[in-house]
Amino acid sequence: MDGTARSSPAGKKRHRGRHPADETLFAPARLPALRTAVNELSWLLERGYSESSSLALVGDRHELRKRQRKAVLHCACSDRARIGRTARKLSWSELAGRHLAIDGFNCIITLETAMSGGVVLVGRDGAYRDLSSVHGNYRRVEETHSAVTAVANLLAGCGVASVHWLLDRPVSNSGRLKALIEQVAPSGIPWQVELDYNPDRVLSEATDRVTATSDAWILDRCGPWIDLPAAVVGDHPIDQTWILDLGVLHG
Repeated sequence: MDGTARSSPAGKKRHRGRHPADETLFAPARLPALRTAVNELSWLLERGYSESSSLALVGDRHELRKRQRKAVLHCACSDRARIGRTARKLSWSELAGRHLAIDGFNCIITLETAMSGGVVLVGRDGAYRDLSSVHGNYRRVEETHSAVTAVANLLAGCGVASVHWLLDRPVSNSGRLKALIEQVAPSGIPWQVELDYNPDRVLSEATDRVTATSDAWILDRCGPWIDLPAAVVGDHPIDQTWILDLGVLHG
């Protein structure tokens, strides 16, 4: 997740958007090397090599910049992790009658990125991920309301039994995002928004609910899960969305 919001040249509008260097870093000519790097890093992770040293080795081999290395790390995973995540992933039609727990910042920031033309990564496990990270700070952007509303509209028609949003309490402006999510709650669905000091732990232990997240640590520990940003984008395609699949080589 990326909490960094970028302003327009006029300074009046703030978007999650793409990094100024992304057009070069993720140009079509660079994709074969990035996909090979994802495959190589995944191979090392499967064999128990440390994440940091493996990423340094692969990144140096392909002369990757810092942001490219971050993308490779987000998209890589061991075969064991990929098989486990794939086996527990639900389709949208399977959500009817189930209780849903949403990793709030994870899902909303990915959708904000997609709606503003930023890079949305697809890794070996098929999950949508963005390239930003929240380090205690979150700022609302022009796409925030649209992202939250799109989630609410989609959930309103899927027959979900209840929705429980979890937001990191220590992150700045989490209370304001909580208020916005509560405002767009669809009628007829139990809709709870909670601020928690450790939502990752809560989500990882929510085996009785479907978890909406692309956080790798949570995905390796939770029960059934769903890719909420992918479902929203698939239901209402966004013209400017930049989907970058780096997990396609050798599965």
